[in-house]
Amino acid sequence: MKTDDLVAMLANGEVAAPRRRAGWRIGLAVLIGLPLSFAILFVGYGVRYDIVQAMFWPMFWVKVLFPLCIAAAGFVAVERLARPGVAPRRAWVGAAVPVLGVWALAVAAWFTLPMEERMPSLMGQSWRICALSIGLMALPVFAATLVALKGMAPTRPALAGAAAGALAGGVGAAIYALHCMELTAPFLAVWYVSGIAVPVLAGAALGPRLLRW
Repeated sequence: MKTDDLVAMLANGEVAAPRRRAGWRIGLAVLIGLPLSFAILFVGYGVRYDIVQAMFWPMFWVKVLFPLCIAAAGFVAVERLARPGVAPRRAWVGAAVPVLGVWALAVAAWFTLPMEERMPSLMGQSWRICALSIGLMALPVFAATLVALKGMAPTRPALAGAAAGALAGGVGAAIYALHCMELTAPFLAVWYVSGIAVPVLAGAALGPRLLRW
């Protein structure tokens, strides 16, 4: 959108920009970033050797689906924040609910596990690389989404950047789940949520600098 057109539109009253165009551009950004994220998975990590067997375990699907729900809520928030005059409304609730859900599972698991098994369930075998790996796999989608936002007109760049981070972080965590061997709720509640939070915080910090118009 041209700056003069945007200024004229805002001068006449804050009016929502067309939805289809914003959704199409954000969707295209995700499609551009996804192959690069999968390339990082396949080249740098690999898919877990028992992936077919793991698909029959409920916690595997919790590990994959809760970040995908965050990504979906992030997509809605980005699409709305990319258009002047449109509030994110309840999109942030959609991102918070799966986090609260996995935290509830973690608390329940923590207090039902024997004392000697609690810390192993929290730390697992890969806590050192989990959040960083999620952030790495989120990076292509994050960068592509910010580029798409730069070509639109977000009036709240910090929030728009955070929403882009939620979208990318959810995608990155779901992709990393195809490699990760951890399946305990406390591990997911701390390290997966931390990994998703990395691009969210990065987006909130970078948004005011990169998305200004």
